[in-house]
Amino acid sequence: MYKTDENIIKGCRKGDRKSQQELYAKYKSMLFNCCLCYASGWHEAEDFLQDGLIRIFADLYQYKPTGELGAWMRKVMVNTCLQHLRKKKRMFQTVEVNEVADTFETDEDLFANYRAEALLKMVQQLPEGYRIVFNLSVMEEYTHKEIAEQLGIRPSASRSQLARAKAMLRKMLEKSVGVIRKT
Repeated sequence: MYKTDENIIKGCRKGDRKSQQELYAKYKSMLFNCCLCYASGWHEAEDFLQDGLIRIFADLYQYKPTGELGAWMRKVMVNTCLQHLRKKKRMFQTVEVNEVADTFETDEDLFANYRAEALLKMVQQLPEGYRIVFNLSVMEEYTHKEIAEQLGIRPSASRSQLARAKAMLRKMLEKSVGVIRKT
């Protein structure tokens, strides 16, 4: 019998192991992919996932069924990833926004027709600070102000990190698939 998210949550809140397993099975792929966006590799993503799941199960009583469960869990997972990365304290290099021209018109122009898994591997190769800002901006659609608040940096630093990330990704893409036409 298929259980709704609401029934799974009720079971999880009561400590039912089967409900916890169902929740894990239903969302593990989505959550792991989220972790991969912030991790430097597979093993680090697994660590992020484990800690995030512990936090999700501990905080499940706070979830309000007015919003989508998957979106709430993703937000918890992103925050868990950011906490891990903050602990490393080696995230950001200072660079002026003017040093880097925004080299592509839109993110869609650059990433259209490129396989997601290949792109994910390239994003994982970015320096940590660039990768985090890129993911928060492009994947999570945070504003530079929101990114700055999350990471304890200035909005201008967020913009420069994003510009550098895009420039590095452009170079990686050019190397991988040949020269990309500038628009």
